[in-house]
Amino acid sequence: MVPASASIGHQSSLQVALRRLGAIKANSGISTSNSLGLSTKAVTMSTPSNNPQRAPWRDLLDSHLQQTPGYEFTIATVGYDAQQRPVPRLRTCGCRGFFPELELHAKGQEAMDQQVEGGGNPPIFESDMLSFTTDARMDKLPQLESSGHAIEAVFWLKDLMTQWRIKGTAYAIGNPSGEDAPEEKTSRTEITKALRVKGDTDSDIAKWTWQNAVTKYFANHSPVARGSFRNPPPGQPRSSNPNQSDLKLGQSVFDLHDPVARANFRVVVIRPEEVECLDLTDQEDGKRWNWTLIGGNDGSQWNEVEVWP
Repeated sequence: MVPASASIGHQSSLQVALRRLGAIKANSGISTSNSLGLSTKAVTMSTPSNNPQRAPWRDLLDSHLQQTPGYEFTIATVGYDAQQRPVPRLRTCGCRGFFPELELHAKGQEAMDQQVEGGGNPPIFESDMLSFTTDARMDKLPQLESSGHAIEAVFWLKDLMTQWRIKGTAYAIGNPSGEDAPEEKTSRTEITKALRVKGDTDSDIAKWTWQNAVTKYFANHSPVARGSFRNPPPGQPRSSNPNQSDLKLGQSVFDLHDPVARANFRVVVIRPEEVECLDLTDQEDGKRWNWTLIGGNDGSQWNEVEVWP
């Protein structure tokens, strides 16, 4: 059995920082390029969780992912067919780790250092929320919005003979209009509820911006992958001509603030509410644990139960 006490508690001195978080203004326009046209209006950041503890399952999942290079997961959302009946919609996505703790590859960090003031955000936040990226023109985002943001993600880690299921809500960030866009404002508010401050970082909090957080994920893509956000609209007939002349296949994007690509680029953050781990290492005695979030969405309390596999 993996008891809840097995997770590594992150004891932090948070009191000073947390008193100031409610009044913080995060600039959303720091960059060396103005081509993106992001809103530069200062926005108020909601108060992150004052709970210094990680979720009891987080370190175990993290250790499993660290042992699985290039890990991917299956994402399920709720769609509707022609008769407006709810139907499951699944796809495989690259997991980008826990938000906003993405570890950039060398080329990505080099691009951030060259194009983003200070090389990006200071590492002041952590969370139990998993993340992935998507094109805003795909069906995922409207499916999330029409279903109350419901989502489920599944990892099958074959080398470890372990399955993880994460059920909760998901929110997309990256709209160039910033908090002028209602869905962006909602997403930032909901994500902030489950962020945690790491250590005594009071002096760095005001330097952290949502724009830089999203840009880091964009930088983590290769130039060709960034160029995919300048593709013709996904899912449209190939015989149709895009209404924008700069939308075409096979482009490489080196500008982290490219206005066309960034208009379509989004980071999706999953806020877990129920997590399950199925360990089939010993197939004659499989193990299965379920964690359910209780007492709010800030990740403050989890109920752990070992169940039959």
